[in-house]
Amino acid sequence: MTDLGTQPRARRTPKGGNPVTRFFSSIGLFISQVLDELRKVVRPTRSELLNYTAVVIVFVTVMMLLVAGMDYVFTKLVLWVFGG
Repeated sequence: MTDLGTQPRARRTPKGGNPVTRFFSSIGLFISQVLDELRKVVRPTRSELLNYTAVVIVFVTVMMLLVAGMDYVFTKLVLWVFGG
């Protein structure tokens, strides 16, 4: 009985040849694949980059103020509870 839903098992043993040659050819393949992926990257325009930077700075500032406010409130609360 054949099972149509299974894929054939991938070959676990590397192809024949010198191990050093296989090592350097795999490094070469990796570098070429990295370069191919980097060619696909879409870089933001100057206005988009400035917009993203402004959004990040505003968000971090708001979160800093929120955490500082909560720290102040909790400090006062602990001092009130424990009589500091």
